[in-house]
Amino acid sequence: MSSTAPGAVSVRGLGLRYGAARILDDVGFEVAPGEVLALLGPSGCGKTTLLQLVAGLLAPTAGTIQIMGATVADASGAAFVPPEARGLGMVFQDYALWPHMSVAANVAFPLEMRGVPAAERRMRVAMALERVGLGAMAGRRPSELSGGQQQRVALARAIVAEPPLVLFDEPLSNLDPELREAMVAEIGTLVGQLGLTAIYVTHDRAEAFALADKVAVMRAGRIAQLAAPETLIGSPASAEVAEFLNLGCVLPADRADAEWRIAGTTMSLGDGGPEGRTAQTLLPGRSIRLGPVEEGRPHADVLRTRFRGDGYLLTLRICGTAFEIQVPSPHRANVGDVVGLFCPPQDLRWFASATA
Repeated sequence: MSSTAPGAVSVRGLGLRYGAARILDDVGFEVAPGEVLALLGPSGCGKTTLLQLVAGLLAPTAGTIQIMGATVADASGAAFVPPEARGLGMVFQDYALWPHMSVAANVAFPLEMRGVPAAERRMRVAMALERVGLGAMAGRRPSELSGGQQQRVALARAIVAEPPLVLFDEPLSNLDPELREAMVAEIGTLVGQLGLTAIYVTHDRAEAFALADKVAVMRAGRIAQLAAPETLIGSPASAEVAEFLNLGCVLPADRADAEWRIAGTTMSLGDGGPEGRTAQTLLPGRSIRLGPVEEGRPHADVLRTRFRGDGYLLTLRICGTAFEIQVPSPHRANVGDVVGLFCPPQDLRWFASATA
């Protein structure tokens, strides 16, 4: 990895064990100043635990963490800086607002902990609330606000002290889909305007791709791939990453003479695959086109069809297999129809066989 300037985050060889249980294993990444890194993965993959290690809420059993060039955690025992001394902003899933305090008092709390004088606190709180569009609600209690407004208060509190790093722990998971989409846009705008360095935990692919410069896809306590969203879509590092990101249909393939075929069928995938006799290939959903059935070419049964306003989303099962794929189509197809699948050979993504 390339080095980063002071003010960035550097995580190297990070691990966490509880007895024999390995929670995180050899995790490493760097975040440049002003960059947003999303930690993306299913529940239990270790992404929130990783965020807690960066925040100082947990201590690693291996590796180091640096923030702004200073080591804040070193499993060798050389350093461990407590959370309150790391100067970070945090936005939690449950907002973590004090119900008995006003909006302004909630936002001011980090400044009080730093001993900022009252006059400066009032000025900075007012500025932070204006930035999130809540300047007129400083005197209200959290219970008087909507969920989206409470999330904005939590965001104002996270940025009021102008921290070098803001950590987001699935901050939008409690909001309904429409409000979540609006808040993603607001957070993205604010992060960009303020030039914040941020680490954002989410299980939602669209959220991660909309907000982050880089995305770390996490699986079973490790980073399976770390790349820009465009790279993840175009060049997933493994079949597991492709499946988690729902990029299409990952199929087992066998070599038959000079060509590859979908395993267990006579349907050809062409001759451009890797070395060996078995492999896996991704048929990207965005590259698949539907047409008439051709002998020896991939085809599928229509299981479901759903109108989306701008066309249809078809759920298909590859004939002769148990594999399903969703493909957009401008035309309606009836359940039970058989359709041909066409994917340019250069768009196929090949991986080593899971059993190789």
